[in-house]
Amino acid sequence: MEEKLERFSVSIPEELLSSLDKLVLSKGYSSRSEFIRDLIREKIVEEKWSSDAEKVFGVLLLVYDHHVRGVSDKLLEIQHSHYYNVVSALHIHLTHNDCLEVIVIKGKASEIEKLSGKMEGLRGVKFAKLIKTAPLEE
Repeated sequence: MEEKLERFSVSIPEELLSSLDKLVLSKGYSSRSEFIRDLIREKIVEEKWSSDAEKVFGVLLLVYDHHVRGVSDKLLEIQHSHYYNVVSALHIHLTHNDCLEVIVIKGKASEIEKLSGKMEGLRGVKFAKLIKTAPLEE
């Protein structure tokens, strides 16, 4: 089904437009419109997270040293105790010591942030980043 598009006009200073055009080109967008649509989607996701919406998703990236005593077991224990939030997990061996865990989490924004915080703060976790998203339509 093709989306119905609406046109609207925006007035911005010339310098800002020049900066916008540079971004559109450097990011490989086909048009200003496509870039602006992505910015709007990003703001919608941010708003859902800041309003503590019930149905948001996160992707938690963790790099940890699996030789640190108990870190692997603690990560599994946390995920199992929140099985209703954890949708999926992917485990990758990066080096002899380091593992990458990619965990997809769903639920209320505050629940996801709390759950992510539990895993990010574990001894042995070297890097953690939560990527936030949400359904854009409802």
